[in-house]
Amino acid sequence: MHHFRTHRGTLARRQSGSGGRADSVHGTPWSRYDPRPVTDIEEIALHRLRQDGQRFTTGRQLILRTLQQAGGPVTIPGILQLQPTLAQSSVYRNLAVLERAGLVGKISMGDEHAHYELGEEITNHHHHHLVCTRCATVADVTLSAAVERSLDEALHEAATGERFELHRHRLDLLGLCAKCVASGSK
Repeated sequence: MHHFRTHRGTLARRQSGSGGRADSVHGTPWSRYDPRPVTDIEEIALHRLRQDGQRFTTGRQLILRTLQQAGGPVTIPGILQLQPTLAQSSVYRNLAVLERAGLVGKISMGDEHAHYELGEEITNHHHHHLVCTRCATVADVTLSAAVERSLDEALHEAATGERFELHRHRLDLLGLCAKCVASGSK
């Protein structure tokens, strides 16, 4: 008898003798019981990927879990360090799919490595970024509701003046992080 997790996180049992193939949930192989509960992020991911004609593979699950555990923007080398079972080429491909589905946000840094984080639409956490132009550190920053309202008004006014339909905004503030300021480097 094999145990496997259904898409709702409940346990199911299947008799041995399935011809040696792996248990599969929505195209995702499960070779053993996974006791972790399915998170809302995984439910959203499953739905979004299906809408995009994609599967919610084990690799994509691991990337989303890694980004969730990282707690902030992380580079591909950072993802690979946190989850060494992933192949680099697979991470590049899967991040592109996850980004298209709106599950992952990409913070481009010009020539430097891009940073990735869970998309705001699935975390329900609107924020901006502090980007160090020297060491390429990226940190999340959340503005107060009053400042965010003022910013929204100013950005909507600017967009309307250009006959641009603004849906949302994200700011990347460029400068030096505390460590680089302390070291006196410019």
